[in-house]
Amino acid sequence: MAAALVLAATMLGSTPARADRCDDLAKDLVKQIPDLKIGKTVAGVIYLEHPTVTQASLGCSSRNRTNEVFAATDKKKPAEAYYDFLGTASALVFTIPKPDAVKGTKRCVSRTNIVRGYNIESRYRKLDIHCTVAKTGVRITVSREKGV
Repeated sequence: MAAALVLAATMLGSTPARADRCDDLAKDLVKQIPDLKIGKTVAGVIYLEHPTVTQASLGCSSRNRTNEVFAATDKKKPAEAYYDFLGTASALVFTIPKPDAVKGTKRCVSRTNIVRGYNIESRYRKLDIHCTVAKTGVRITVSREKGV
């Protein structure tokens, strides 16, 4: 009888460990983007490694935002591979067509100038795109507000 209670308690109390949705999304990105590697996870941010970017990360959902894709390069005029990486990652995370994601990021970077400034926030296809262009390179963050 006691053995049956212990067995029942262990069966009910232990559930298999499951990765959260953000980890699953990072694994999907690795499957779809060649040469992408998952780095460490810190405070809801999964750091990514890819040859075309100097920094990349996948931010997990918070109270007011859904996932967030960040990529930085050390070139002031990024190569097409940079936009391709960011477009593919954004398309997978936010389930939008890849050409739209690429066009939105290019559009944001092209709008930076002396008049508008070098720190631009734009909106394209329900995505919030924040880009910063400096002498040290380009940084782009793509996110979507919750409820949109």
